[in-house]
Amino acid sequence: MTSQQLSKAHLMSYRIGRGEQGVLTFEPYKSEILPLWRFKTPAIARTSSQNIYNKFIDYDKKGDFVGMDMCRKFLQMGMTRAKRYANHAGGRKYDKETGRELEKSSKHEGAGEKLEASLIFRDVWEKTKEYDGYVAKKEKFLKEQKEWDKQRKKEEKIS
Repeated sequence: MTSQQLSKAHLMSYRIGRGEQGVLTFEPYKSEILPLWRFKTPAIARTSSQNIYNKFIDYDKKGDFVGMDMCRKFLQMGMTRAKRYANHAGGRKYDKETGRELEKSSKHEGAGEKLEASLIFRDVWEKTKEYDGYVAKKEKFLKEQKEWDKQRKKEEKIS
């Protein structure tokens, strides 16, 4: 199923959430955007973030706020994941056995590249959050979702 074939109920079940919440679970968007998401080097991050931004614009043209927001989340996740690899060799933030946060490092191999990749994603992520079409569609979506949820609660009380 493509994003254009989604039911109203499925779209209304989407929650903007905090940060990257739901980015790897809300289909079909996850499957449409995940293949574009890479951050190994600055060059790869630049291409990836641009491809995701282009997808963001495509969703905007289709009037698909959920797709736009999922792109925003993937860009944010690119920023945070690359930053984690910049701060922690191997990208592991917590000790497997103790669960404690591992000491940060900036001198490990690839740290500079990952930091640069993180900044590339951050710039594009900031651009999506401020994009006029995104802001307007977000307000409209939240209003529509509130009404949808209200209507569902009424229907549940009746049945």
